[in-house]
Amino acid sequence: MRKDKTIPRLEEQLAALEVMKDEDIDFSDIPEIRDFTGFERGKFYRPIKRPVTLRLDADVLEWFKHHHPKYQSAINAALRQYIHDQRSPASYQDPAIG
Repeated sequence: MRKDKTIPRLEEQLAALEVMKDEDIDFSDIPEIRDFTGFERGKFYRPIKRPVTLRLDADVLEWFKHHHPKYQSAINAALRQYIHDQRSPASYQDPAIG
């Protein structure tokens, strides 16, 4: 039976990268980006979701359901904005914003 040598080779490459100095990295085939117009922050960020039971006032829930097809995501966004507005800069780092 043939042993897969992919994992040991990968481990060797990762070990070599770990000790490499930043100034030794060859960026010649990667153009430097200077214009970030049109870039989206957090586009590929997917936070871990947890199912919870939450008691909301009926009118609040109905408002979100009426105004947002994805009302649970809208409630989450409203709560995240509230946290962002209430926090002191050192107390909370929003993972979606960075």
